Amino acid sequence: MTLPHLYLHPPGDFLPDLAPHVAPKGICVTTFDDLPLIDPLKQAVAALGYEKPTPIQARAIPPLLDGRDVLGCARTGTGKTAAFALPVLQHLDGGRRPGRARARALVLTPTRELAIQVEESFRDYAKHLRLSCAVVFGGVGKQRQIDAMNRGVDVLVATPGRLLDLMGDGYINLDRVEFFVLDEADRMLDMGFIHDVRKVIAKLPSERRTLLFSATMPGEIRELSQTLLTDPVMVAVDPVSSTAERVDQCVMFVEKGDKRHLLADLLQLDGEIDRALVFTRTKHGANRLAKQLERITTAAAIHGNKSQNARQRALEGFKSGTVRVLVATDIAARGIDVDEISHVINFDLPNEPESYVHRIGRTARAGAAGTAILFCQPDERSELRRIERLIDIGIPVVDGHAYEPEMVPESQQVPAKKGRGGRGGRGGRSGGGRRGGGGRNQQGGGNKAGGGGGRRRRRGGRNRS
Repeated sequence: MTLPHLYLHPPGDFLPDLAPHVAPKGICVTTFDDLPLIDPLKQAVAALGYEKPTPIQARAIPPLLDGRDVLGCARTGTGKTAAFALPVLQHLDGGRRPGRARARALVLTPTRELAIQVEESFRDYAKHLRLSCAVVFGGVGKQRQIDAMNRGVDVLVATPGRLLDLMGDGYINLDRVEFFVLDEADRMLDMGFIHDVRKVIAKLPSERRTLLFSATMPGEIRELSQTLLTDPVMVAVDPVSSTAERVDQCVMFVEKGDKRHLLADLLQLDGEIDRALVFTRTKHGANRLAKQLERITTAAAIHGNKSQNARQRALEGFKSGTVRVLVATDIAARGIDVDEISHVINFDLPNEPESYVHRIGRTARAGAAGTAILFCQPDERSELRRIERLIDIGIPVVDGHAYEPEMVPESQQVPAKKGRGGRGGRGGRSGGGRRGGGGRNQQGGGNKAGGGGGRRRRRGGRNRS
C-alpha cells in the first residue's frame, strides 16, 4: 500500500517486527490549531488551558485521525490520555447512536482510579459534542453501571474484572466496538490481567481500530501488540530509560529498620516537601507506614485492598493538599494524576528498574521542579546499579545523614532474597545514628534531601549531562 507522507520507515532495525511505520519527530505542531481537530474539541482543550500539544499528542493524534492503529510508548505525565481521547471523539462525532448495552469505543485500564480519571477526561473533551460516556469498575455496586449501559454509550471506560462480570450477566455487549484502547498495558500485565484482557479481546469485532499505550515496552507488550494491531504506527516519544528532565535525584543508604525514622526526619526537617508520594512494595507496608506518619503529618495510604470510597477520599485529599503524604504501591499509583507533587520518595526499591522511571515521573510535571529520593539498603546495591544502568546516570549519594549505615563490602555481603526487601546489614550505625548520638533533631546545612546535615557525593561513572 502507499503510505501517507506522515509515516516513515524506521531507521535501522527499530522494532522491525513490531511497528513497520514510525511517526517522525519532525512534524511542525506548535499549537492545537496546527492539528486537524474539529472546532468543538479545540474549544474544549482551550477551556482546559491546553496551549501546546505534548510530543506524544503531536505525533499520535495525526495518524489516529487518519484511522491508523497506533502503538504509543511514553513515560507518565506526557499527556497520553488526550493523545488517544481526542482522535477517538472526533471519529465518533456524528456517527450512529449506540444500541442498548453497546459501546462504540472501549478503553480498558488496570485500576479503578485510572478508569475514573480517563472517563472524566473524555467528558471534559466531549463537552461540546453530543456523545455519552460511562465508566465501570469493581469495588462498588453494579446497578448504576447497569443503568448507564442500558441506554448504550459512545465511550465506555472499564477495568477488566467488572467489565467481564457485566458481560457475563448480559448487561454489556462489545459487538459494535469501533475503537479499542488498551491503556497502561504494561501495568495490566504486571497485575496479572493478561488473561482477562484476552477474554475481552475475543469478544471484540475484528473490524476495529486498536490503540495500545504503555509507559514501558517489555517483551510481553510487544508480543501482545502483534496480535492486536494491524499495520501500526509506532510513537515512542521517550526511551524507556528516560527520566523527567527537571527531577533532582538522589539516593540515601539506610538500614531497613531505620527507613521510617529517616523518612520522619525528612518530613519534619525539610520545609520544601509540600506534597510527597511515597512508594512501598506491599499493601501492608503502605498501611503501616501511613499510620506511623500520621503521628507527625497528614498521611494516607492507597492500594488495591482499600475500598473504592477510601481510595477516592485519600486521592482527593492528596489533590486538594489536605493530605501531605500519600503512601502507595506501584499498581495503585497508576491512577494518581496530580501536577503539584514536590517529592517522590522510594521507601522501598521497586521490583523492576522500569518502575523507578514511572515512579519519579509523578513529580516535575507541568514545568515544575521536583525531587526524587531513593532509600537503599546496603544489600540492595546491585538493584540500585540496575536502575542506574537503565537511566544511564549515576544517582548522587547523600551521606552524613543521621541513619547512614556502616557499609559492608559487597564481596562479604549475603545477598537479599530475590523479590523481597532484605534484612539489611548487621553492622552498627556510623556516628549520628539514633542509638549512637545525634538523632532526629540533628540539623545543619547541606542538601535539602539530607535529613539533618547530609551532603551529596557523586559516585564515579556516568555523567548526568
